[in-house]
Formats: sequence, structure tokens, C-alpha cells
Amino acid sequence: MDTQYKWLILLLIFGYISCESDDDTSTVGEEIVVTSGNADFSKFVSLGNSMTAGFTDGALFIAGQENSISNILAKQFTLAGGGEFKQPLMNDNIGGALVAGTPTLNPRFYFYSDPNPDPPNESGPRLLGTTPDDDTPEVPTTEITNIISGPFNNMGIPGAKSFHLSAAGYGNAAGLPNLANPYFVRIASSPTASVLGDAIAQNPTFFSLWIGNNDVLGYALSGGDGTDPITDETTFTQAYNALITTLTSGETKGVVFNIPDVTSLPHFTTVPYNPVPLDATKAGAVNQGYAMYNAGLLQAENLGGIDEAERKARTIKFVEGQNAVVIEDESLTNLTGSGLPNYRHATAKDLLVLPSSSFIGTTVGGNPLLINGVSVPLEDKWVLIPTEQQEITTATNTFNTIISTTVQQAGLAFVDVNMLLNQISENENGVPFDEFFLNDNLVFGGAFSLDGVHPTARGYAFLANKAMESINTTYGSNLPMVKAVDYPTFYSPLLK
Repeated sequence: MDTQYKWLILLLIFGYISCESDDDTSTVGEEIVVTSGNADFSKFVSLGNSMTAGFTDGALFIAGQENSISNILAKQFTLAGGGEFKQPLMNDNIGGALVAGTPTLNPRFYFYSDPNPDPPNESGPRLLGTTPDDDTPEVPTTEITNIISGPFNNMGIPGAKSFHLSAAGYGNAAGLPNLANPYFVRIASSPTASVLGDAIAQNPTFFSLWIGNNDVLGYALSGGDGTDPITDETTFTQAYNALITTLTSGETKGVVFNIPDVTSLPHFTTVPYNPVPLDATKAGAVNQGYAMYNAGLLQAENLGGIDEAERKARTIKFVEGQNAVVIEDESLTNLTGSGLPNYRHATAKDLLVLPSSSFIGTTVGGNPLLINGVSVPLEDKWVLIPTEQQEITTATNTFNTIISTTVQQAGLAFVDVNMLLNQISENENGVPFDEFFLNDNLVFGGAFSLDGVHPTARGYAFLANKAMESINTTYGSNLPMVKAVDYPTFYSPLLK
């Protein structure tokens, strides 16, 4: 009897579990139907610059393109009627390119981990193929003059500014290097084509537009030295309005991204203003070199040429320990008539560009007495002083107002990249993305790639989700979000 009851109990238990399992399976099996709402994703075309193209780690290469924000969106669009998305893939994962056989565009960065535990530690971003003992980078295999056939859905052109997208001949090889763009030369439908024209010729049913970064970024990357000026407001307004008007003809829908305040990017916030360690002896020796300059400042103050506050700000004095670099500052009172240059120590309010980290401390012509950033002040191109930062912020705010107004009038989906990247940089722990946090640490923050400007693949995925949230809200679609774990933050140096 006991045995019979035991078997009966077991059968009841298994029967209950089976019913539970059937119920669970039924629930799990109910798939959510992904719809496009009142959008049409069947022909998606993306326009913009390097951010659209998938540029990361300082270069354009296959893996980066496959993880571009454009391609991430296109894959999700296929769940709701999206069609094929063709990208102008580079030839390799080295990055960079050749023009008529000559290496012209640099390969990508990789993270070099110094195996030597003793200082100085030389770990950090390096061009692919190089080491501290070998400065010879990998040679790209992509030849710009080998034109590839389109049309291409991803029309992101690294380096393009707002007014470049409508410029006829921007892909004419004869215009290189000043009047044409090598990335567009490689894919343009003809030498007289424009990026916008090649995009519109595909009759897109949905578009993305992310342009304007380079209208301020070029100025910032060059330290505000004037070699790459900020686009003027009139030019930007006309260019942007023309782009939106053309893209929305026929009531085509789309998503638009604004531009970040580039001064918050790791490219400008990673290098400290005081990276120069000196002992007392070396500090005293350097100070002797600036003695006449400091004396001249005191004389200028006595003569009323400058006030006490400026004299103190310009006085050069090195001490034992960490020291601020010496920079040229064109915003200071011009004392060249008295033979005094515009030198001062950098402060925490100055932003040193990322490449300065490998320049500071080098010597001029191998002369140990001429040390860049110490006995030889850094030129304007290495640093953004506060007045230059303000120019950038003012222009960024102006451009974003133009973008916001245009987007609202056209009824398009909108992604506030400026706000999102500010959140990443301002929050101590960063912002959550699934089980990860994205912060603005150059190497290990997860958001920004090794060039300090462009996102990692995971960073692009984060922004793609924000774009899809906006698309879903604006057009009534229900596109699913992508997972952070599916997108890397590093690419191996073995990937070529």
C-alpha cells in the first residue's frame, strides 16, 4: 500500500509540474510583434560624418563599421520591415587608407600594455603595429582611388561638416586633399556627385542625420589655433535647413542627432595641466631660464602695462614636485613691444588635447635644455584656453538650437546627444547600460574609444537605443533595444 501511494503522489507531482511547464511555455512562446508604427523602414539611409560611419579608435575599419550606430539601427529595423543596409566597408581591420599607394590615413589605435612593471609605464593607446621600440605602424590595404560601386545606405563621411554634404565634387579625387574627402572619393557615384544627392537618389523611406560635430570639433582638435575655424552661424543655418528640407520632401520620416559640447570629451579632459615632475635642482635650473621674463613682467606692471593679477598669472615658477606646463596664451595683454611673449603656466581651467601627452617632455632637436612644455612653451595647437572653450560652447549651443528648431518644425524623432554625453561625463559613476556603467574614462570607461572623441561599439549601441526610444515615441513603433553585452569596448591588436 505504501508503495502504491508513493507512486500516486509522484504522478500527481509530475503532472502538476508538467501543467506548470506547459503554462510557462505558453507564456514564453507569445512573441511580441515588432511594428514600425507610422514609419516605413524599408529603405533606410543614414547621413552624417564619422559618428554615422562607425569611426572608432581613430580610424574606420570593418569591425567598427559593423558596429556603427547606423548598422545597429538597420538591424533592428529589419524586425519591422527594414530592408538591406549596404555599407562601404573598408578592406581590413587595420584602418587608415592609401592614396595612390601612399599611406595617407592612419591605422587605428590599440591599447598597448607595458609588460615592464618598472617606471616609466608606457601603457596606453598606440597606432596599430607600433610599440615603444618600433614606431612603424601597420600599412592599410584600402586604396582610396579604387572606387567601389554603390549605392550605399550608410552615407557617413568622416570629416564632413554641415555644408560638405550638399557640396558637388566633394568626392572628386582631383580635389584631394583640400577640396575633396577621401572617404567620399572612394564611394561617390561620380566625381561631381554630392553626399546628399547620392543619398536622395536611393529614395529613402526613413533617414538618420547626425552632422555638425566637425563644424566645431576641427577648431577644438587644433587647439583653437585658427587653422580649422568654427563654421559661421549663417552657413550652418543655411546648410542644415537645406539638408532637412531635402530629406523630408515627400514627408519622409527620420531621426536626427544634435552635437555634444566637445570640450567634455576625454580627448580634452584626460591630460592633466600639471604633468611635469621635477626635483628641486631641475626646478631651480628651469627657473633661471625664465628669470629675465619674470623681471620684465614686474617692470611692465610698474609701467602700467599690466596689473598685478596678470603679472602673477604670467609669472613662471617651477617647484619640487608636480608642475603645470608652460603655454602660449594669445588672450594675454600684448607685451611684444617690450620683448615679452605671452607665456604663463597652464591652470585647471585649460584643456590640453590628447596628443599633447606624448609631446610634453620631448626635446627640440634633441637638445636636453629645450624641453617642450617646460623650457619651451606649448603652442596654441596643444591647448584650449578658457576663451577658446567659450567660443566652442557658444557655437555648440547655437548650432543645437538651430537643429532643435528645425527638427520640431519637421516633426522628426530627436536624440539629445549633448545631454547624454554630458551625463556620462558629469556623473562620477557614469550612466547605466544594462549591467554595465558607461563613464568618460579614456581607456576603461566603456563609452569612448581610444581616440577620446568617438564612441566604442558599446557607446554606439547605447546611443542607438536612445534613438530607438525616440523613434518609438515619435512614430508609434516598438523597436526592441539592443544589449550592452553584445557590443565590445576594445578591439584586439590581432584583429587585422
